[in-house]
Amino acid sequence: MKRLVVLGGGESGVGTALLGKEKGYHVFVSDKGKIKEKYKEVLIHNEIEWEEETHTEAKILNANIIMKSPGIPSKIGLVQRLVAANIPVISEIEFASKFTDATIVGITGSNGKTTTATLTHHLLKGDLNVGLAGNIGDSFAKQVLERGYKNYVLEISSFQLDDCYSFKPHIAIITNITPDHLDRYDYKFDNYISSKFRIAMNQTKDDYLIYDGDDEVIVNHLNNNPVQSTLLPFSLEKTIENGAYLDKENIKITIDNDQIIMPTTTLSLEGKHNIKNAMAASTVAHLLRIRKQTIRESLENFQGVEHRLEEVLKINKVQYINDSKATNVNATYYALESMDAPTVWIVGGEDKGNDYQELFQFVNEKVKAIICLGVDNEKLLKTFGGMVDIIIETQFMSEAVKIAYKVAEAGDNVLLSPACASFDLFQNYEDRGRQFKNAVRNL
Repeated sequence: MKRLVVLGGGESGVGTALLGKEKGYHVFVSDKGKIKEKYKEVLIHNEIEWEEETHTEAKILNANIIMKSPGIPSKIGLVQRLVAANIPVISEIEFASKFTDATIVGITGSNGKTTTATLTHHLLKGDLNVGLAGNIGDSFAKQVLERGYKNYVLEISSFQLDDCYSFKPHIAIITNITPDHLDRYDYKFDNYISSKFRIAMNQTKDDYLIYDGDDEVIVNHLNNNPVQSTLLPFSLEKTIENGAYLDKENIKITIDNDQIIMPTTTLSLEGKHNIKNAMAASTVAHLLRIRKQTIRESLENFQGVEHRLEEVLKINKVQYINDSKATNVNATYYALESMDAPTVWIVGGEDKGNDYQELFQFVNEKVKAIICLGVDNEKLLKTFGGMVDIIIETQFMSEAVKIAYKVAEAGDNVLLSPACASFDLFQNYEDRGRQFKNAVRNL
């Protein structure tokens, strides 16, 4: 019996363990940290062997195959020893895709992945049997085991792609590529770019790559490293023959001379970046033969994603906006770009080697006060101290929101858009966003 060892007992790990057991593997789950109670119960109920707060190497190095959680860096000693022993180390996406012949839409990029994946699923679910997985919701492996959808929309991070080798989505989307997570890529942007393009490495001319045709990083990489896929770019700036572009206030999507036109005036999501997300999602829907009417209606009634430019409450004519999912500078760029009123900006957290320069124009134009929310705010104070009259630091969300309440006047926005990871003060970006919303509701 083949031995599958799962490193990491979270959503993707436990999903993989269940699918592996069903497919006849002897499964062992090992987590260096604590495994959440709900996942322990699943493992115990399914009689799957597990350990926590340690990695017993004797029980790991005898594996035939290893599924590694995306949070575990490849640089650690244990993973290096597995590689040296020629034991395949793969991601959940790679493992689960071997057990389904569903049509897969794989979505990656530095920003907009979650919104584009959720929106794509929303456009397809009326007409198709379709699951939403990857970085969101229930694990892909678990859905392959329990639901057996005919189609999947997968949000896939570069960390997951790094451990993919034969994975081949029929439709791939790269929303954009900007510097992020460079600490995992030897601080080399090229390594990170190559990682994102792994989504298309096994595609053939019968598969599709949808990408931002205005993104110079993507366009340059494609020019120097051609892929086999049929290319369908989307653009706000140029006319596209095969793909999507903006013509005045209409999105025009053409695939093999079959064109559909969508008005942008009725889009439920605001901001230029969301026109791009809508273009990418609608191109998928058009490829998969969803009716124009369905696409149009779905774009109009889409509710958006929690923690992504989420309007929380209006108090004394001040709008509070939760953009906790903005864990890098480019995401915050979109947030500040879409602000149409003087803004009190709450920023900070664990800096991943950020360069804040692209934000300067918006900070000068739109930001009236900055509240730094992090353990170490020195870089923010140094970078923005001269640009705004008020810059304050704190390490408590409740205090940050109270300060914002005092500083903001009628007609202003209060925006939580951290541009940083959350791990210095919070469990994750969801925890950060929920604390923000609770603090606003308690004002």
